Amino acid sequence: MTTYLTAIAGLGNPEERHARTLHNAGFWFVDELARRAGVEFRYEKRFDAEICRIHLSDNDVWLIKPQSYMNLSGGPVRGVLEYYRLAVSDLLVAHDEIDLPPGTVRLKKGGGHGGHNGLRDIIKHTGSDFMRLRIGVGHPGHKDLVTDYVLKRASAEVEQDMLHNIDDAADVVPTLVEDGIEAAMTRLHTKTDS
Repeated sequence: MTTYLTAIAGLGNPEERHARTLHNAGFWFVDELARRAGVEFRYEKRFDAEICRIHLSDNDVWLIKPQSYMNLSGGPVRGVLEYYRLAVSDLLVAHDEIDLPPGTVRLKKGGGHGGHNGLRDIIKHTGSDFMRLRIGVGHPGHKDLVTDYVLKRASAEVEQDMLHNIDDAADVVPTLVEDGIEAAMTRLHTKTDS
């Protein structure tokens, strides 16, 4: 059986003060997958990442939380991929997306970094041939406000929208593993657009 997904990197910043910020949406996503699987992350110094392995549709999938801060996410992600001999094309990177409103979540394959420094660093280390889960957090209205905006805690309403999105996205991960990104996109985007 073909496997379309072997690793999921959630992007965020370590330390408790960042835990509920918009910029940590990727951490929220992999935390939810680990919770559903009943497994816990462990810190691996060799990668500077917290990792764990979950079992989906008869396949092992590694979950990765770089602990290097957002702008240096690429080294830890590349380290895990290389150590476990995982293909970049079978990697999903989950991240906050200011160009999508809260309540919107999208899957895509490849592309640029769109100004997202975590994606920029992963592309620098691995190339761009990976899948993305874009978790909408909204835009503050002006580019000069973006940094402060994503580093603050989500409002209760936005947090609820994001958690709903993360639930929907987590539901389609088995489809992504078994059938690939096109099938998962159809299922996720139909579900979240209705």
